[in-house]
Amino acid sequence: MATWFRSAFGKLANKEIDLDSDQLAVTLHTSSYVPDLNGHQYVSSLSNELAIGNGYTPGGVTLTAVTFNMTAANSWGTAHATSTAFVVGKVVRPTPSNGYLYRATSSGTTGGTVPSWPTTLGQSVIDGGVIWENVGSAIWVFDAADPSWAAATFTGVRYAVIADRTSGVPTTQPLLGLIDFGSNQAGQSGTFTISFDPQGVLHAFMP
Repeated sequence: MATWFRSAFGKLANKEIDLDSDQLAVTLHTSSYVPDLNGHQYVSSLSNELAIGNGYTPGGVTLTAVTFNMTAANSWGTAHATSTAFVVGKVVRPTPSNGYLYRATSSGTTGGTVPSWPTTLGQSVIDGGVIWENVGSAIWVFDAADPSWAAATFTGVRYAVIADRTSGVPTTQPLLGLIDFGSNQAGQSGTFTISFDPQGVLHAFMP
């Protein structure tokens, strides 16, 4: 799952980013790029994008099927389950629903009984090997179709960056989100695809 660049919320509020109509693109960067989620605001802050060739073109690929929708906690599609493995970042609603959503802050397997869900924003509960944090009563989800690069022979891909490329000037192209693959990835002479999380690319929560 991607992580927001902190400035993106301000860019959305002052209409520098229009998720319904702007051209959003994802670029690939090597481990030499040092992300700064607090300080980097525009494409001009980025560095070490892959060079042209080996199946890659600078500027990345345009995202398609972009959506940005809000869902109330009790209508969220993923319900908590006992004795089930969950990874960091997964969001669930309790069963039965209680009007809040909970995000896993650790990976593991849930316990054999339902935990006592905290109803105060920011509080956590231990559930077997998983820690759940109360993140609010509703969630905004930014999502898109999985981007891909055909005939990819490039190597050394550590990061993917989502940005609004509508403006032709890097100093006015706002950054949205960052994906850290955790280690260098390679195209391996096939199609290189970023498989976005089924729960969406970026999340924003409402108290």
